[in-house]
Amino acid sequence: MAKRERVVRMSVEQPLWRALTAYRVLTMIYAVLIFVFGRERYERPWVAVAFLAVMCVWTLATLPKVANAASCTRRFLVADLTVALTGILLTPLADEQARSVDGPTLPSIWTAGAVLAYAIKGGWRWAGFASSLVAVANLVERGSPSRDTLHNVLLVWVASIAIGYVVEVARASERTLARALEIEAATRERERLARDIHDSVLQVLAMVQRRGTALGGEAAELGRMAGEQEVALRTLVAGGLTRPSLVSEDESEGAVVRYVDDPDDEVDADCPVDLRTLLAPRAGAKVTLADPGAPVLLPQPAARELAAAVGAALDNVRVHAGDGARAWILVEDWPDEVIVTVRDDGPGIPEGRLAQAEGEGRMGVALSIRGRLRDLGGTAELISVPGQGTEVELKVPRERGTHGGR
Repeated sequence: MAKRERVVRMSVEQPLWRALTAYRVLTMIYAVLIFVFGRERYERPWVAVAFLAVMCVWTLATLPKVANAASCTRRFLVADLTVALTGILLTPLADEQARSVDGPTLPSIWTAGAVLAYAIKGGWRWAGFASSLVAVANLVERGSPSRDTLHNVLLVWVASIAIGYVVEVARASERTLARALEIEAATRERERLARDIHDSVLQVLAMVQRRGTALGGEAAELGRMAGEQEVALRTLVAGGLTRPSLVSEDESEGAVVRYVDDPDDEVDADCPVDLRTLLAPRAGAKVTLADPGAPVLLPQPAARELAAAVGAALDNVRVHAGDGARAWILVEDWPDEVIVTVRDDGPGIPEGRLAQAEGEGRMGVALSIRGRLRDLGGTAELISVPGQGTEVELKVPRERGTHGGR
């Protein structure tokens, strides 16, 4: 079945765009109310009415432009700032006393919205440029700088640069998080494939090597080649097999992580299955299965992985304990967890052998058993006494609604 691409989009700046949209609408209403309640002081009210009408139409018509970074183009930013600067410079024409009484400009605090758009779109440098133009326009409009004018100009300048800097830091954090998720996804995929390979290809190559060496002749050469391929494949598995996710750094939408998923992993994932049906084929003349006698229900992915871990443990019994070794599988169904114990009567594992095997790239216990249980949130404990066999205890936490045995 074809693979399916899953896109995870992360954008910590998107809430800032939504806030800017609301800010522009609210400050538009605020500027109109200032004019309505103070219209008697305007010598040329028609100038104020004309500008405020243009400002209102512009604000409402360009709301989609401030919905995200992709829509907020440079051309829009220039036009938006031009509207704000025009309103500031038209203030003395509408209100000749504005300079003397230090009253509000026609766009009032709506101007800050244009500067903030620069900050969110381009960072602190863009914000510094836009706020500097606003500062110059205010100084020109006032004629001579007053304390209140300097205070307002400095406030807009500092606030916009600070917001622009925060946006740049947030974008850098997004990219770092995206790369971390990529590495985590690649590691999990590598471990999953390593488990599958260990359960199939590596086991076959190891068997061919042993049988070929025992038979001798041309079979010995075949065994030697199989051994070389086993070593090469183990090295590949340990070093990395795949890069399942890609990160793109698109400032218009935030950091994007693309994962390649297998649809089979999600089919009926929430449908519980009886663990006993998956373990029953493992029973045989030398393997005894003991279960509670009632369905042991687990989510399908968990049951499948747990059964595979049991299979890996039985493979280890067959390979390392000898053909004459017997094994016992005990399934315990508890309200909060499922415990499966695999025990054999083989010679046991010498002390330090597991660490040595991992160093040689033999990841049967580390990946096929412990790795599977770790991914499920469970644990795998191995107890082995030389001469007395080996016992592997697998614990998987139970999710609510899947307890069918008690």
